[in-house]
Amino acid sequence: MRAVTWQGKRDVRVENVPDPRIQEPTDAILRITSSGLCGSDLHLYEVLTPFMTPGDILGHEPIGIVEEVGAAVPDLQAGDRVVVPFQIACGNCWMCLTGLPTQCETTQVTGEGMGAALFGYTRLYGAVPGAQAEYLRVPQAQYGPIKIPHGPPDDRFVYLSDVLPTAWQAVRYAEVPEGGSIAVLGLGPIGDMACRVAQVRGAGRVFGVDLVPERLERARERGVETFDLRSFHDEKELVAAIRDETDGRGPDAVIDAVGTEAHGSAAARLAQQASAMLPRKLSGPLAERFAVDRLAALHTAIHLVRRGGTISLSGVYGGTADPLPMLTLFDKQLQIRMGQANVRRWSDDILPYLTDEDPLGVDDFATHRVPLSDAPHAYEMFQRKQEGAVKVLMKP
Repeated sequence: MRAVTWQGKRDVRVENVPDPRIQEPTDAILRITSSGLCGSDLHLYEVLTPFMTPGDILGHEPIGIVEEVGAAVPDLQAGDRVVVPFQIACGNCWMCLTGLPTQCETTQVTGEGMGAALFGYTRLYGAVPGAQAEYLRVPQAQYGPIKIPHGPPDDRFVYLSDVLPTAWQAVRYAEVPEGGSIAVLGLGPIGDMACRVAQVRGAGRVFGVDLVPERLERARERGVETFDLRSFHDEKELVAAIRDETDGRGPDAVIDAVGTEAHGSAAARLAQQASAMLPRKLSGPLAERFAVDRLAALHTAIHLVRRGGTISLSGVYGGTADPLPMLTLFDKQLQIRMGQANVRRWSDDILPYLTDEDPLGVDDFATHRVPLSDAPHAYEMFQRKQEGAVKVLMKP
């Protein structure tokens, strides 16, 4: 089959690889009809290269048709149409039953000290072959796949794999009071969708911050009050402008949908680039023990949110040597919630919104739909924020 493989920093290629096969009774084989390109994939493209191996298959946002199921998968059969969550979880352990499938005790990558295995996402999360391919082996298929009806286009449901539950959890974790205010930093796929979720869940005012004109306009068209980062000399001016809109206090909650590759933090960017250029035997241990993030967005969130408010982190951070303003966090009495989205925890709540009325705008959420063969260009375009790219779907 054809699949998108990682070969080095900013080097992805579409290659022929062996077809997946049933290996365990709880496996299923999926013929993929669409697969998303995620902002998290860009971290592999640019920053997390020390944890990658040439030939790794990328991707974790698939929708498709079941081709084959193992003997221990009673609720799926060939021909079923499903969305597959990005994490791999059993559904039966204490963590899964508590609503935390990202911490599944069956698939935890204990050798790396990490949570549940993820599709297409570094050795830290199990080095499981990913979903930007023609076919996908789905472990723990007795729990993970979400059955959806035949008929509507893939765009209606594909975002259940990651974008929708990640944005939904970010908003739920933000705990915005009815009619309250929330600021979303970063209007890429997750930030954009988080604004939409906040609106349908009753937020009174939604502020969006970015520096890409197309992303700002896209959010503004849906009623988000946008702030162009390029219009301010520094973070203090941005914070002051949004506080002016919230009686001087700041919003009730802030979602950081940017993460480790935030603009700013020049020294951290240099450190990330230097780590990625080292031989893998050196870069991996160095990144694990001394990695740093570009914390501009997180610092902005801390300064922006009102006292007693909540910061919700959906952007990926990976550093272990990051300095945080602990005195400010303590003095402002802030609550911080974070983590990978627990997809199956939220999927039943989200499904009623995926109707013909389309309140979340999923049907036209993708800005680009490309064949799998165009993956190298799609990665470069998305990473450089060119051609108005916000969400890319690949078609095998």
